[in-house]
Amino acid sequence: MNRRSFLRRSGAFAGLSLAGLAGCGRRGSLPAGGGQALPFYDAVGPIVPIRAHVDRIFRTTVCLRPFRAAGPRTDVEHVGNKVVVHNFGHGGSGWSLSWGAADAAVKKAREAAAGNRDVAVIGCGALGLTAAITAQRTGMRVTIFAKERPPDVRSSRATGVWSPDSRIALTAAAAPTFGAEWETMARTSFAMYQSYLGLPGSPVEWTDSYMLSDIAPSDGNGEGRDATPAPPAADSATHHEFAHYESRIADITPGLQELPAGTHPFPTKYARRTSRLTFNVADYSRRLMNDFLIGGGTIEMREFQSPQDVASVPQRVIVNCPGYGGRKLWSDESIVPVRGQIAWLIPQEGVHYSLIYKDLNVVARRDGIVVQPIPGGDDFGWNDDNEEPNRHDAEAGVLLLKELFDRMAATRQ
Repeated sequence: MNRRSFLRRSGAFAGLSLAGLAGCGRRGSLPAGGGQALPFYDAVGPIVPIRAHVDRIFRTTVCLRPFRAAGPRTDVEHVGNKVVVHNFGHGGSGWSLSWGAADAAVKKAREAAAGNRDVAVIGCGALGLTAAITAQRTGMRVTIFAKERPPDVRSSRATGVWSPDSRIALTAAAAPTFGAEWETMARTSFAMYQSYLGLPGSPVEWTDSYMLSDIAPSDGNGEGRDATPAPPAADSATHHEFAHYESRIADITPGLQELPAGTHPFPTKYARRTSRLTFNVADYSRRLMNDFLIGGGTIEMREFQSPQDVASVPQRVIVNCPGYGGRKLWSDESIVPVRGQIAWLIPQEGVHYSLIYKDLNVVARRDGIVVQPIPGGDDFGWNDDNEEPNRHDAEAGVLLLKELFDRMAATRQ
């Protein structure tokens, strides 16, 4: 389940707090005053509190998600005598769908290559690296052409959670067949990520996620979502009906579990928990780079200004993975930037969970604790291409997180 599913299914977010300011949460088997108990194997374990101080912000980053209303661009285009297979515009689902998108793009590239083993990949982010490695695994010789490489690419600034349908398309604009295409990409990617579990550096791991509210969440539609949709933004022009497809892969992803009062360390009336894949992007992207180079790949640093520049590469077949850069490079006005800012707190030993508190998304990763304001949910940052970090907003997010733990401290006095 992705962050956005959390938001949609939450009801209201208020009073989220984590117990165990000494690193140990209550493991109650019976709720206070009696009531339903959790089985011992579902007990909520110790939760280490986050040291939410503004002087622990070690960087602030901004990522522009490349959103297309119809979904990712995957068509094949001829530029001069070159064949270009497009693979960009995945919104907030770039890392999550990368392997499945790569599989689809490489199949088209191999068909166009007609036995020629040489292929070029444009871009060295999440989509470019996975496309390059996928092509290598089919026996192709790959050269990546890119202006930047990790950690300088935009995808290195991503939140780092499994969110395969985060801003992937608009309901009204996606083709009727896109849901099935999305499902194939999601399942292929999910299967590949299982091979990264348990590796040194924890490039991919399962972590617990908590969502709390003082108002009962409603599951009236039978799918665990809030039956009452969130109100539109004040400016209706900024409210968008994003497509939701996670029900198509419900068999491979955990649902939300109710945590009865007294069985968890949170002070709110209602609590839910799930588990989701989390990416240590720093280690994971480095691992992808190493795998590509060990496989005989080469990287040439080059910046392209036009499709004609792209066609100047020696390879006849090109897999085009420029991310948000595709808007300028291909004059593709269908790409809309969706700005997201992250304040990074110093990672802490034992802090490996995520939570939503009011308008704040927090993901404790191995390479840093992501603190991300999300007022307005998916619509936040719509059509904002400003990539300059805002220190005030970064500190405000951390102070909101501090408020959470201050509340918790007060309840334990």
